[in-house]
Amino acid sequence: MPSRSWLACPVLLVSLLDPLHSQPPASWQDPSPHSVQFVAVAPNVRLEVLDWGGTGRPVVLLAGGGNTAHIFDEFATKLTASYHVYGITRRGFGASDFSATDDPADRLGDDVVAVIDALKLNRPVLVGHSIAGAELSSVANRHPDRVAGLVYVDAAYSYAFDNGKGADVMEMQRLQAPPPPSPGRADLASFSALTKYYERVNGFRFPEAELRQQRISTPAGGVGKQQDFPGGALFMPLLTGTRKYIDIPVPALVIFANPHGLGTWVDGNTDPTVRTAAKSYSSALAALTERQEKAVENGVPTAHVITLPGGHHHVFLSNEADVIREMRNFLNTLK
Repeated sequence: MPSRSWLACPVLLVSLLDPLHSQPPASWQDPSPHSVQFVAVAPNVRLEVLDWGGTGRPVVLLAGGGNTAHIFDEFATKLTASYHVYGITRRGFGASDFSATDDPADRLGDDVVAVIDALKLNRPVLVGHSIAGAELSSVANRHPDRVAGLVYVDAAYSYAFDNGKGADVMEMQRLQAPPPPSPGRADLASFSALTKYYERVNGFRFPEAELRQQRISTPAGGVGKQQDFPGGALFMPLLTGTRKYIDIPVPALVIFANPHGLGTWVDGNTDPTVRTAAKSYSSALAALTERQEKAVENGVPTAHVITLPGGHHHVFLSNEADVIREMRNFLNTLK
């Protein structure tokens, strides 16, 4: 498993990062207009749930590997005019508690259902990024009556759909993208500076609240080392296919970024070594992604599959307007 950070690597499908149980300094306030509550989903396990409010059908956002619900701090606010939007931080990440399990796919799916029950949500739409596709498929296959639809945001890889005709996500993980430049001392002077660093590297911003979930804040307000997330132990069984899903039995919008964008640091790079490595990586990844797309299209003919060329793996950030448009069109078709 590559050790590159999910923040700098545009197509790393899962990153076994390190748990946050420390909090940002009291002087900093999260500007995102959400409330925070903790929902018990199992003995000694409470999950952080963000509520951005809004009116209309409930929409529940599930973060990708290594992320917390705060990754949606800015994206979620674009949806509240039409939907009531929630976000769940999965067990073992951010402020959520952790307890190990021998069946992570269904345990994580059960956690989502427990939150739906606790909040008394009537058939919400689940929107999952990256590894959250496993949670979507788990809920859909075991509790299809509990959700109105699913949105896979670069999330329908083999951990979410595997009928033997697509690409194994572990093949993708073994590909080597050229690494972006590491943040320098000035980039780590503050979380605001780190936000600008990632915007420079990727071409879009990560919410500062998410960066503060990922890193320790120094006493002077600078950026310290990465936090250590115990929930990363749940991901390898998902990636290696201990549980396979061969159907998506509810209405689904499936969004793929293909070919994946590697970030603005590559687009403007004149180093021939970097450009050659990027081209080779992108070509190999595009072929595998296309194979998985075709497997989903043919294996789940009721799914609406779209491709966003050049999108980052965090495509809901790099191509926010496109993802929101496709989501609205899809949600308007649901009963």
